[in-house]
Amino acid sequence: MKTLLSAILVMATFHVSAQTVLLDSYFNNEQKKDSTGKTYSWHYKWSETPLSGFSMFGQEFINNGADTATLYEAPTAANLKKAAIYIIVDADNAKENPSPNLIAQKHIDAIYKWVENGGVLVMMGNDSANAELHQFSKLSQKFGITFTDRSRNMVKGKDFPTGAVLIPANHPIFPSIKKAYLKEVSILEVKPPAKASVTMGEDIIMAVSKVGKGTVFAVGDPWLYNEYVDGKRIPADYENPAAVKDLVKWLLQQCKR
Repeated sequence: MKTLLSAILVMATFHVSAQTVLLDSYFNNEQKKDSTGKTYSWHYKWSETPLSGFSMFGQEFINNGADTATLYEAPTAANLKKAAIYIIVDADNAKENPSPNLIAQKHIDAIYKWVENGGVLVMMGNDSANAELHQFSKLSQKFGITFTDRSRNMVKGKDFPTGAVLIPANHPIFPSIKKAYLKEVSILEVKPPAKASVTMGEDIIMAVSKVGKGTVFAVGDPWLYNEYVDGKRIPADYENPAAVKDLVKWLLQQCKR
């Protein structure tokens, strides 16, 4: 009985201390109908196992002891409070959602304060034809990062080399890879406190910003969805499956809570 009680206490302690990774489904809320005609939210979701989903990305957080959750409402101080990491990906434009929920000043204020207090914000954009970048950038600019309308890696068909992003040796976020695959990327601009993290020539692909106790990681593409991390769709020298492991570990290490 004593052994069983100890095991229960250990499990309870682990559950309480697990970091929650919160995925936005308010700004990214594309709609589809299932076979019964019921409308549901899709594209870059934790539970989404097809190629368009984030199920493998989410599983990597779980493998590292974190919990995953989804936020279907606008971010506030109250609903961000228990999150260690908050991910916003591919904010809707009018093409993707006829009534998109745009990032407003009240959302920016809540998120900024949460980051200042130790939150880790992940912002994944897309090229301007496939994502809303103006309001998205109003949030990122609070941390010194802009998602521009300039795009690169515009891959045609299976011309994989066009999507190549080279990772320098001993990279602090991606120490185990040399090359990743990202397509249709919004090029970033940075100013202090933000710094470029991954570049191709003069183009900034990824950036990091430290504000207060918190961290912001920004990238111009949702690149870690199932299609490009399952190890089956792109050549093996594009190391996205290893990149997702590196990024998850680094993000969890940034958590101050």
